[in-house]
Amino acid sequence: MSRVASADLKRAPSRRAKSRGPGGVATTAKAKTRSATLSKTAWIPEEEMEHSEWIMAGRRLGAIGRCSQWWIGDWIRYGNAQWGEKYVEAARVTGYDVASLRNMAWVASRFDLSLRSDTLTWSHHVLLAPFEAEEQRQWLERASEERFSVADMRLELRHRRSKDDQIG
Repeated sequence: MSRVASADLKRAPSRRAKSRGPGGVATTAKAKTRSATLSKTAWIPEEEMEHSEWIMAGRRLGAIGRCSQWWIGDWIRYGNAQWGEKYVEAARVTGYDVASLRNMAWVASRFDLSLRSDTLTWSHHVLLAPFEAEEQRQWLERASEERFSVADMRLELRHRRSKDDQIG
């Protein structure tokens, strides 16, 4: 298998031990980790890993997967703001279709950075994108506190809509 990219898991978030170095200056020591090779279709450790290293690698991979839509949405919004509409070019660069890119950019545009929840999925945010910021905040807090799955969130929103329809 060819190496498309080498992911140095040493850069992954790790437990850091703070200590005082010369002159009382705080220093940070990183826990030792091993690296793995990433391709478009595989993750392969380059050597045997300890269980804790495997866990750290999984956390890093999970974070990357959960964050990528935000990053791409913000990236396409930046490109559009700088150079005009760039969906077709962005589709060629990223491999995503134009409709998906438009959706990512729209959802990213609907949530101020302070409202984006790292405890909920992109899909939770997609469901709340049509709402105004204050209502988004209320739903995000509730979903986080009550640990709503995406399906739970859909049901709650449907229930709310049916109540609104009965009132209106």
